[in-house]
Order: sequence, then structure tokens, then C-alpha cells
Amino acid sequence: MRALFGRVKAGHVGSLDPLASGMLPVCLGEATKIAGDILAGRKCYRFSIRLGSRTSTGDSEGDLIATAPVPALSAQRLESALAGLRGAQRQVPPMYSALKQGGTPLYRLARAGQTVERAARDILLDELQLLRQDGETLELETLCSKGTYVRVLAEDIAVALGTLGHVSALRRLYVEPFAAEPMHTLESLGDSADPGMALLAPDWPLRALPQVRLSAAAAQRLRHGQRVVGDLQGAAERVRLYAEDGSFLGIGQADGGGLIQPRRLFN
Repeated sequence: MRALFGRVKAGHVGSLDPLASGMLPVCLGEATKIAGDILAGRKCYRFSIRLGSRTSTGDSEGDLIATAPVPALSAQRLESALAGLRGAQRQVPPMYSALKQGGTPLYRLARAGQTVERAARDILLDELQLLRQDGETLELETLCSKGTYVRVLAEDIAVALGTLGHVSALRRLYVEPFAAEPMHTLESLGDSADPGMALLAPDWPLRALPQVRLSAAAAQRLRHGQRVVGDLQGAAERVRLYAEDGSFLGIGQADGGGLIQPRRLFN
């Protein structure tokens, strides 16, 4: 991506497992400043679980480490297992993940045969539904909060069904707020006469934030790190800021009393 767009600063938002395909947002230039906002959004995955076996990585990329019989799976039993996992959950991240321990990614420790303690994290499964059952393989879809590991979810579903399991296929359908946006491959961008046509404006993912337009004098003070008065009433919240000509200035924090503190400004 950097090569395609002039060696600008770039960063992807949300790692994908080696097994996985699907949407991977990439921020370029000043847009890297809003990567955290995108990362906080929910993600939708479609995945398959192969029941009856567990692997070292939680997916078909790993080594087989355990097997178990698969009980008869009625529609009622399947729905009961999924219902117990919807909503707020606590999930322990897997060893094969990009999380770091003392600056070292956990997957590197796992490949070296090491296992370390990982703190459970709060996640939220807003949707979890069975799409298809084909023998001992289940195909499901979930809309989940950031920090959710589908490989762990698949293992938990298998356990709830009285067996073991691992992910055999995984695709990230979308990352909010890009659910309706088309995806582009590196190849298609490289073959395009104008790859910039695929880019979205840096304020596009922030449309859910209230908008405040500032006078020229207020915009100048904002650029110097000063608080400014904004035409905004209500509770304290993050806002997106614009100059008189409509150019995007960045993100501010409203204090609920009419003042806005700059938080993340764009050059």
C-alpha cells in the first residue's frame, strides 16, 4: 500500500489470522491518527468449525492435539449452545495471537513452546447464528466487539456442544463502519490507473461523531492547542472539527459547556 501511494505512512487496522481472508482497513498518511477509532468498531465474521478435534492454534493451521466424539446435534441443542454465548462474555486470548508480553508477540512465544498467563478480557457478541450444518462441520456468523478471537469462540462453542473443535475457515465480512463499502485487493489497486479512487476521506469513518464548524480565528487557536468555543450543546463528547471552508481539522473533546479541547488534529 505504501508503494502504491508514494511511500506515505501507513498502518492496518486489526490483524487477520494466516487462515483468514476478508476486510482489512488500511490508514494512510494523516488518517493513521484515526486508526484507534476504527479499531474500536465491531467486526462481522463468517466461520466454520470442524467438530471432534482441537489443534494447537485453534484452527486448521495448527497441529492436532486432542480428539473427542461428537454427540448428536439437534437444532435445539445447537441453539442452546449459541444462546449461552451471546451477549457479554469474558474471553482469554489465545497464545497464538499478536498480543504482546514484555514486547514479544504471544505467537512467537507459542512457537518457542512457551505458555504464559493471559488476563481474560470483556467482549460482546451482539449476534451469533448458525448458517449451516454439514455433518460435523458448522458454518456460523457473528457480529462481535473488538478483541474477540473467533478461534477461542469456536472452541467454546464446541465445548458447549460436548465435544472439541477448531476453526476450519474464517472470513471477516466487514469492519464497522465499512459494512457497505467495496473491498479491493492489492492486485486490483496495482492494476488500476488511479488507485486513489479507492480511498475514503479521513473523516469518513467518524461520521457518527457530532460535527462542529469553527471560525477562522477559532480554527487558528485550535491549531495552537488552545480550547475554543464551539456551537455545540449537550453532554461532553468527542466531536469532529471543520474549518469555515469545510476542511477537516481533526477530533476534539467537548466539555458539555460549549468549550472544545483539541485531541487529535490533522496537518
